[in-house]
Amino acid sequence: MNRSILFFLFSLIAQYLFAQSPFQQQLADSTLLLTQQEVTYDPSYFRLDYPNGDVPANRGVCTDVVIRAYRKFGIDLQQLVHEDMRENFSLYPNNWNLSRPDKNIDHRRVPNLMVFFSRYGKQLPISQRASNYLPGDIVCWDLGRGLTHIGIVVRQKSRDGKRHVIVHNIGAGQVLEDCLFDYKIIGHYRYGEY
Repeated sequence: MNRSILFFLFSLIAQYLFAQSPFQQQLADSTLLLTQQEVTYDPSYFRLDYPNGDVPANRGVCTDVVIRAYRKFGIDLQQLVHEDMRENFSLYPNNWNLSRPDKNIDHRRVPNLMVFFSRYGKQLPISQRASNYLPGDIVCWDLGRGLTHIGIVVRQKSRDGKRHVIVHNIGAGQVLEDCLFDYKIIGHYRYGEY
């Protein structure tokens, strides 16, 4: 195959992988609104209503940013993850030595969300190219020592204009931060309407 055909095919694949839907843009915009809510980082275990259970509105961790962003669109990750884990428990990490799903916490664990998004969303390439990370994308990081993290890319750009910034909660509440490449990226997903 000649180079021009290969380049054309690669560009079509890239357009498909990195094309943004109106839903992704709306998700990014609504995620930004979460930064206006006062939230204290709190990794405590909570007993939650089911479905649509949430930790207290003034508490949360990184996964709660993602859960709350999707809830604005009627997408209940608590229920979706729980039902998938109930049917496919062996496909999810056994990092917590559990013998069955727990509707109170499973959706609040980054490794579980990574499995869920890879099964039901688009798993996108991990790269060091900032332009590959678009508003509405979900990014997961390895913080070291077994700690993982998750956030959502929004439309705002870094001060130098080279990359989109992230809404996440790594300890200071639901904040907007230029941190895309601050940690080792281990997951890049798009989930929702395409």
